[in-house]
Amino acid sequence: MPEQISFAGRTMVIVGKHKKERVIAPIMEKVLGVTCITVPEIDTDLLGTFSGEIERTNDVITTLRKKCDLAAEKYPGHLIVASEGSFGMHPVVPLAHADDEVMLCVDYTNQLEFFARKLTTVTNFNAQEIHSVKNLMHFAIKAQFPQHALILRRSKTDNTHITKGIQDETTLREVYQQLRARFGQAYIETDMRALFNPTRMKVIGEVAEELAGKMNSRCPVCTHPGFSVQDAVSGLPCGLCGTPTQTTQHLVLRCTHCGHSALKAPLHGKKVEDPQFCDFCNP
Repeated sequence: MPEQISFAGRTMVIVGKHKKERVIAPIMEKVLGVTCITVPEIDTDLLGTFSGEIERTNDVITTLRKKCDLAAEKYPGHLIVASEGSFGMHPVVPLAHADDEVMLCVDYTNQLEFFARKLTTVTNFNAQEIHSVKNLMHFAIKAQFPQHALILRRSKTDNTHITKGIQDETTLREVYQQLRARFGQAYIETDMRALFNPTRMKVIGEVAEELAGKMNSRCPVCTHPGFSVQDAVSGLPCGLCGTPTQTTQHLVLRCTHCGHSALKAPLHGKKVEDPQFCDFCNP
């Protein structure tokens, strides 16, 4: 492995067919000095679809590696980027939907991997069974239609009668009426494919910024790329009694190559914690 790894001037392949390069490429080219190309002919939907026609059988990291490996067969030795999103209830925030975006860059020349992830409640993800035009339009307004596309199908589990990428009210009403006339109901959901969902596309851009920042961060000892936050240390003292709390006091940056580590102040910028979050003052 070379002592000084450089990304500038190299080709970065962005895997996918849903126009994610619109937000990924400008960031990567600006921060890393790479030239981005896309490979839309690689059908990543074969590894699973949001709408359920093809089940996702692997965990997110495995799926991302498979996406990159597919592109590497055609573009060996390049930097290859893939992203994957999943949607559901937030693991911590009650009753809130969440978008969990993960992005992977594999450097096949230097055999390196770089990850970035963002879990956010900023999403229009939603779905429900509907029985009236009133319900239909109420859902559409809440989902930020028509800027965000919708999907209509017979039922939550039926993939034989499905229309994706609906972006105008006439089509929305017509497809709904057809389903209701034939089956007595319909199931509506937000189309979470990036090119049909501006909110998700924005989050993907934010993850790309984090990933590029990690790749551009060099270890101060060995200059290896990827010197980034790997852990967090709790214990920020209570402002009243001084007892350590569960709030993060330090972030730990670590080099995956030489093991050098350093402490960094967390983004909250606090020196002490509010007593309401202290287990001693507010048990």
